[in-house]
Amino acid sequence: MRRLRGVIMCCILLWNGAAVAGAPRVVASIKPVQSLVAGVMDGIAAPEVLIKGGGSLHAYTLRPSEAEALNHADIVFWVGPGFETFLAKPLAALAAKAQAVVLADAPGVTVLLARTGGVWATAEHAHAGGRMDGHLWLSPANSKAMVTAIARVLSARDPANAARYDANAGVVIGKLNALDAELHKKLARVKEKPFVVFHDAYQYFEASYGLNAAGSLTVTPDRAPGARRVAEIKDKVNSLGRTCIFSEPQFEPKLVQTVVGETRAKTGVLDPEGSTLAQGPDMHLTLMRKLADGLVECLSAP
Repeated sequence: MRRLRGVIMCCILLWNGAAVAGAPRVVASIKPVQSLVAGVMDGIAAPEVLIKGGGSLHAYTLRPSEAEALNHADIVFWVGPGFETFLAKPLAALAAKAQAVVLADAPGVTVLLARTGGVWATAEHAHAGGRMDGHLWLSPANSKAMVTAIARVLSARDPANAARYDANAGVVIGKLNALDAELHKKLARVKEKPFVVFHDAYQYFEASYGLNAAGSLTVTPDRAPGARRVAEIKDKVNSLGRTCIFSEPQFEPKLVQTVVGETRAKTGVLDPEGSTLAQGPDMHLTLMRKLADGLVECLSAP
């Protein structure tokens, strides 16, 4: 009996090893995308991520190890040229033979335009000079559509593991459905309360849960606003009374303190890309929960 169990275990290990060995080499642009891909590839192989921490997606420079990952990739998943601006040229130069999948174009994904004017930024906010808001993963509906597209691409490239990709995608979508219901319940009590964000990265999250964002501090997270815009935001914050202003962990919080110092506003921290979170299949769920928790904590404070 022991020998039989040993043979069975060896067969299982060999089968898993063969699946990993035959799986495509996959690279994801940022951690939220890598998390969704990792969920679909769970038990088969682990996708690499290019941008592991917070950084500007306008002028990011690839490290040698990141360039090497692109050079050996079979598939690259990214939001698209309207968001990871830096990646278009490296993809053409380093990953010309790889299949580059633009998730903004996936069936079922709803793309919103960057907000402009007034308490929001000018058109310069839009990544790559366009008008697309690229923070697609902050919508559970978009995330589910992306998971479906990811599974379809992987299954076509690696048909031997197609059933596992499809099964994994079903598990991820189930978790996203449960998360969506959880966050609707959690955020219901603060949905009418106004708040101001560091930069306009949360539109998909706001639309999903009916939240009341009142403006953003910066045009882009790596571009400081002028004195006129700071004055406009101060006036807006003063008109809102005891609102919340949210900074982001990867950017200098001095601007937030400058605005808050002359108002009755409270402060909190939101991290739309999970710059401080460990990568992996659960990272996206954690990111979404932390956004909800951060909003509720600040907006519920007396």
